[in-house]
Amino acid sequence: MKKVTVGIIGAGRIGQLHADNILGSQLYNLKALSDIQVEHLKGTHYENLVPVITTNPQDIFTDPEIDAVFICSSTDTHAEYIKAAARAGKHIFCEKPISFNIEETRKALEVVKEAGVKFQVGFNRRYDKHFRKVRETVQAGVIGTPHVIKVCSRDPEAPPEAYVQRSGGMFIDMTIHDFDMVRYLSGSNVTEVSVAAANLVDPMFGVNGDIDTAIITLKFENGALAVIDNSRQAVYGYDQRIEVFGDKGVVSAENETQTNIRISTKESIASDHPKYFFLDRYKDAYVEEINDFAKAILEDGPLVCTGEDGYQAELLAVAARVSWKEARTVSLAELSSVPV
Repeated sequence: MKKVTVGIIGAGRIGQLHADNILGSQLYNLKALSDIQVEHLKGTHYENLVPVITTNPQDIFTDPEIDAVFICSSTDTHAEYIKAAARAGKHIFCEKPISFNIEETRKALEVVKEAGVKFQVGFNRRYDKHFRKVRETVQAGVIGTPHVIKVCSRDPEAPPEAYVQRSGGMFIDMTIHDFDMVRYLSGSNVTEVSVAAANLVDPMFGVNGDIDTAIITLKFENGALAVIDNSRQAVYGYDQRIEVFGDKGVVSAENETQTNIRISTKESIASDHPKYFFLDRYKDAYVEEINDFAKAILEDGPLVCTGEDGYQAELLAVAARVSWKEARTVSLAELSSVPV
């Protein structure tokens, strides 16, 4: 059976997650792992299972056996690695966001287009079985024409300050998944973004020029509206819910809980907490997204989440930041959002 041979750049938490899923897949061979430091990989199963562990990403770009590169390094390195991989003729899977700068993203995607390689962005929530079923229901016309889309996305606890300082801000780091989700559910591009935001969880965010709580409203080309509700801290767990309301009905997806038991007594009805964080909640989606990428390469098929999707989500993150900073509605036309 033909397999996709892969090299991974970035062997931190997300890089190791993809490495383990690749090692467990029948569609891949994992040839190489690269990171700026590899000491943390010594004595692990990777030493026995991965032929090449290196601090030089060029070892991946120049390896003729490697078909595809997974870019899981820090965001500030993505654009250069994307261009290098594309010029080497490698297919590319890149974690979100593509970059912190729209122009850098555009230039990287132009190189990808010129090279003719496949490029997938790691918006894993598109592969969540619940969210995918909501989209399929909408596309099938079951709830009619969508009028309102709601996304609730709240983290269980605030990240450490060191992470916040290099994250690029909540919109590009966290909300970018929700920007992609509303586009995925609506099947339409956004025309306007308006933000109300605050620091309600921890003053640390404000000290670092960021926010921790936001309500974002969006208007779409097809006339639909959307609301995104974000918080950096939900004390009861990882709160991930979506809803699409249309002229013929509504479809929604609730949280996945630790167990599906419900305890009903005279005094109360209780259920378990939501799963705690993204590694648990989206465990299966991470597997689905990499297998879909492999199938697109092996069968020369279309991708579910393209570079254009990543670019559009970044545009929304930029528009949201401008809306927050300038306390006004922002038109996407202001950002010259010409598709790459």
